[in-house]
Amino acid sequence: MRGLIGIIGGSGIYEMDGLQNIEEIDIDTPFGKPSDSIVLGTLSGRRLAFLPRHGRGHRIMPGELNFRANIWAMKKLGVEWLLSFSAVGSLKEEIKPRDVVIPDQIFDRTLQRPRTFFGNGIVAHISFASPFCPVLRKLLMESSRKLGLAVHDGGTYVCIEGPAFSTKAESAVNRMLGFSIVGMTAVPEARLAREAEIAYATVALSTDYDVWHDSGEVSVEMVMENLRTNTENVKRIIKEIVPQIPTDLSSPSHDALKGAIMTDRSIWPDETVKRLGVIIERYL
Repeated sequence: MRGLIGIIGGSGIYEMDGLQNIEEIDIDTPFGKPSDSIVLGTLSGRRLAFLPRHGRGHRIMPGELNFRANIWAMKKLGVEWLLSFSAVGSLKEEIKPRDVVIPDQIFDRTLQRPRTFFGNGIVAHISFASPFCPVLRKLLMESSRKLGLAVHDGGTYVCIEGPAFSTKAESAVNRMLGFSIVGMTAVPEARLAREAEIAYATVALSTDYDVWHDSGEVSVEMVMENLRTNTENVKRIIKEIVPQIPTDLSSPSHDALKGAIMTDRSIWPDETVKRLGVIIERYL
């Protein structure tokens, strides 16, 4: 199934007008089970694959997410373009709750997450200077502006381990370092998508001012209320951007492994090759 557009976000995003030919697929991967079944559907003539990142009912913590299984499953289905939707806290006054941010950088503060598909006898060093696909970022900005949304172009997404929200000291330091938004899911999702040669971009949905602002403490109730408000905007963005996403492999991400695999092909362990599967099959 080539040319698929993947969407990772909250459960229920795929409940939108115009989505046809809906089916669910369960995929087993060498890295375990993805967060949930993947929902396939057709919108504006394009085939989409939806995955609820935290599982339906939001039952999986950020640190428990099987990012490798999620990305491997998307790759197996043929996903070439991947849109990520995630809730974030704002670290800048101008990024208000319910605003949309299309970040262009990531800073990793996670502690214990597997960050790569590779290892066990095969070494790869991908380029990750620009972690988000420029093609998708441009289209997301254009689509959001056309829809009249309050959208911010660029900024650094600092990814924390969670599941607790930041302390005031952590929030203050993140602001001092110039970060724009704080969340819990961009890492290692973006890095694994790059290793899988999938073009990837994040739509960050601001739900609060983190804890640095005089608006008070961050609460689950606040986050969920603002997320519910943003859900319709997410669906509008998807409907607007899907017809514009290229059908060809036109992102630099689509060739991310060319020249990145350092290990001589003659000594690749068979078991590791089997485990990587679709990630490296074009290089076999």
